[in-house]
Amino acid sequence: MARRRGVPSYRLHRPSGQAVVTLAGKDRYLGPHGSTESRAEYDRLIAEWLAAGRRAEPAPEAAPSLTVNELLLAYWEFADGYYRKDGEHSSEWHLVRTALRVARRLYGHTPAAEFGPKALRTCREDLIARGLRRRTVNHYIGRIKRMVRWGVANELVPAGAWHALQAVDGLRRGRSAAPDGPKVGPVAEDQVEAVLPFLSRPVAAMVRLQLLTGMRPGEVVLLRPEDLDRSGRVWEYRPASHKNAHRGQERFVPIGPQGQAVLWPFLQVVAAGYLFSPARAEEERNARKRKTNRWLRRRRPRAHPLGERYDVGIYRRAIARACVRAGVPVWKPHQLRHTAATRLRKQFGIEAARVILGHRSSAVTEIYAEVDRSRAVEVMAEVG
Repeated sequence: MARRRGVPSYRLHRPSGQAVVTLAGKDRYLGPHGSTESRAEYDRLIAEWLAAGRRAEPAPEAAPSLTVNELLLAYWEFADGYYRKDGEHSSEWHLVRTALRVARRLYGHTPAAEFGPKALRTCREDLIARGLRRRTVNHYIGRIKRMVRWGVANELVPAGAWHALQAVDGLRRGRSAAPDGPKVGPVAEDQVEAVLPFLSRPVAAMVRLQLLTGMRPGEVVLLRPEDLDRSGRVWEYRPASHKNAHRGQERFVPIGPQGQAVLWPFLQVVAAGYLFSPARAEEERNARKRKTNRWLRRRRPRAHPLGERYDVGIYRRAIARACVRAGVPVWKPHQLRHTAATRLRKQFGIEAARVILGHRSSAVTEIYAEVDRSRAVEVMAEVG
């Protein structure tokens, strides 16, 4: 657009990518630079400025600016109701709380409108100094940005605050002081077999079932008879709650004869409720101790009684303890999903693995399924 003589120019504000015009010493943000809407807004403001005799109308007196603490409190009330699943706080709720503590500690009394890129980078450096890994730091900083975006959407902070924070990129691999964690990959099946004798009966069953079906740890701990369709040769498990339920995606896990054999002893005992229960597992252990005269004295009641189902944390810790007892490297239950994905891809192809794992895109399945290089080695042994 050609600039009219004596008329403030339409410019790019590089940190935010917004178009801006300065009238009476104040910057007015117009929208994304180069967009039709931003140019229309520029024309409107200039027309009003010319009509007022080349004077900008005095801006209304701004309301007192919220502090970061006040914005945190408002956002926390929203998050407390939003990040829930089946009436309980989701894991994201806990992560949001942890991320916001950094902003509260460093900038709690700062006006929220002044919480800009420099403040966000300071929060990031604080997280790095605490030894957090690169991806964790990026996720936490993303949650702080999300809070400011929510504040803009609810007209608690000016839009410029959110746009300015967009100039802060995520940390890149190998280009920051934050360490990168080890790549999560499949666990060797011989290591799984070595650990099984040191696991309780329900935990061992969950491990076997994950290895066969590739389901997530959060899905296997929630398995109930009422969620199983056993009418066909292959059973179908439809979790009442799963990772992508809030996106409207449906999840079903096919369970073949080997998986059915793992489940059958538990289905004989449990008609309703969770199949895998830490409380029942402890009862079984105590019964074995009595039978083998190992019950030497009455134990005091637990301060925190065991629940009717495992959560992912208890499940993971049980496996870690068994790994130590078995003398193998500690692996996590999510790695069983990687192992199953790799086996399925090798035997049946990437598309079959995608459907069984419940991914919408085969690109996601590629992350879980390790490439089978043995065939490439065989080919090159012949032709190379």
